[in-house]
Amino acid sequence: MERVDVLVIGAGPVGALTAALMAQAGVRVMVIEAGEPQILSAPASDGRAIALALSAKRSLDVGGFWTHLSPFAEAILDIQVTDGNAPVLLHYDHRHVGDNPFGWIVENEEIKSAALKRLKELGIAVKSSTIVESWEFTASAAKATLSNGERIEAGLVVAADGRPSPTRQAAGIKIKGWDYGQSAIVCAIGHEKPHNNVAYEHFLPSGPFAILPMTATQTGYRSGIVWTEKRHLGTAIMAQEDAYFLGELSEKVGDFLGQITLAGPRFAYPLTFQMAERTIDSRLALVGDAAHGMHPIAGQGLNLGIRDAAALAQVVVEGARLGQDVGGTAVLERYQRWRRFDTGMMMGVTDGLNHLFSNRNPLLTAARDIGLLAVAHCPPAKRLFSRHAMGVVGDLPRPLQGLPL
Repeated sequence: MERVDVLVIGAGPVGALTAALMAQAGVRVMVIEAGEPQILSAPASDGRAIALALSAKRSLDVGGFWTHLSPFAEAILDIQVTDGNAPVLLHYDHRHVGDNPFGWIVENEEIKSAALKRLKELGIAVKSSTIVESWEFTASAAKATLSNGERIEAGLVVAADGRPSPTRQAAGIKIKGWDYGQSAIVCAIGHEKPHNNVAYEHFLPSGPFAILPMTATQTGYRSGIVWTEKRHLGTAIMAQEDAYFLGELSEKVGDFLGQITLAGPRFAYPLTFQMAERTIDSRLALVGDAAHGMHPIAGQGLNLGIRDAAALAQVVVEGARLGQDVGGTAVLERYQRWRRFDTGMMMGVTDGLNHLFSNRNPLLTAARDIGLLAVAHCPPAKRLFSRHAMGVVGDLPRPLQGLPL
């Protein structure tokens, strides 16, 4: 039976970052991944353009990922918010809070690819095409029997295996959640005019519609689209031929980018809310989508998972240096306490924003527009919201501050 300090289930961005941060500090880590090696090394596009906040970028830099990501990352320097067909109600300029961008837009497949490259650079064992068939938890270790017949013993298991999370289910940790009845249609578009590093968020009755600046290619300028629609309408829109789809999309985008074209395939994802009733169990910690899944209205999903990774890595590394049991109660409860408020607040805010803006109620429309205008004319409030969006507020783990463990 092979022995490691930490066994990470899932080689996606959050699991890989957790493993990398720990391994860099001397913790013995192994990663189990159900995906096949060829898919991990060359992930296909899933249409998603991911917003990485400043603090997430810092953590990825500390973990050694950013070297692989920087050529594919486009900075967000300005954010414009509108409600329906109203003029711009709220404009955020990054210069009002410092020299750093609000964040960066990176295609999801590039983040996945960077994750695997970094694990290889660190020499972290990644057992792909493998799942855990059974668990045994004792007072001193967690023991996993793998589908390839191997047995692994670890002081701590990290579940980073996505929303379905077989690891979470095996531990009997329940989730609470609901279906929004919405779908997110995502794709990349090409356009004639530059985006000037501006991200646009239009709040429409069916849900938010976002235009996100992406890196240019040899064929020209690009932006990412996140188009939220009622589920039945989303299905009908996705069934359209490209020409009809592009025509409807052009009406929503407008003409400020010039003529637009499709720059890749389009995808639709059902939108749901889910949150684990707890993020720890006996020798187990949940991170990322295994712990929480939110609406993309604020673009904070992966950022929240990166904050999980940074916090868990810090408490484990500090516990190991103090001679503590890395999977013991003291270490795990510190992780859960540290993440509870931030996770609960972000989940509540995104859920509330979706309910507030995805409707046609005239009283709510008037109230939210007044609120947006009030923030627009209150520089201290704008700076506070900007700093929250950048992820630089609160008791931050060292990687989120750009500091090594």
